[in-house]
Amino acid sequence: MKKLVVVLLLVASVNFAYAQKKVKLFNGKDLSGWTVYGTEKWYVEDGLLVSESGPDEEYGYLGTVEEYDDFEVTLEFKQEANGNSGVFIRSTVDGTKVSGWQVEVAPPGHDTGGIYESYGRGWLVKPDPEKDKNLKFGEWNKMKIVVKGDNVTSYLNGVEMVNFSDAKIGEGKGGICLQIHDGGGIKVYWRNIVLKKL
Repeated sequence: MKKLVVVLLLVASVNFAYAQKKVKLFNGKDLSGWTVYGTEKWYVEDGLLVSESGPDEEYGYLGTVEEYDDFEVTLEFKQEANGNSGVFIRSTVDGTKVSGWQVEVAPPGHDTGGIYESYGRGWLVKPDPEKDKNLKFGEWNKMKIVVKGDNVTSYLNGVEMVNFSDAKIGEGKGGICLQIHDGGGIKVYWRNIVLKKL
């Protein structure tokens, strides 16, 4: 009996420690913990984070105040209109110029889950075109991004999209940024943004 109690306590403590590592990056109420870059719109409506093109129709970013090195982040997104966006990792923003790497969130046929280096080498890796069928445009999608050392793995609705290693990414420092693409007519909803440090 004592052994069983000890085992149960150990399991409970491990589960508690695991749960403690997870952090909600979006509280469903406001933009606490985030910084807005640019003039595009970022706001909270009905518990959802909304990104929408502003009058300037330029790039815009919503970046975490905190920086993250190795982590796993999960989030859900729903695209309306153009729906061209992305999730940046280990990134910094100066004005509306971002330095870092984007895991693409885009309309069908435009490489959601691929990795793009802005103001640098451009596309580093695109998913197999066959995997694009996993994107549910106009519906909620779940994305998971795992960043560890020089490796980034992206998943869309439970399917691995890319697994990519790169020395430059391994040296990167910065936060997580959500992007709204330039060009106007874009609207993307976000929810359940949860991060676990690795």
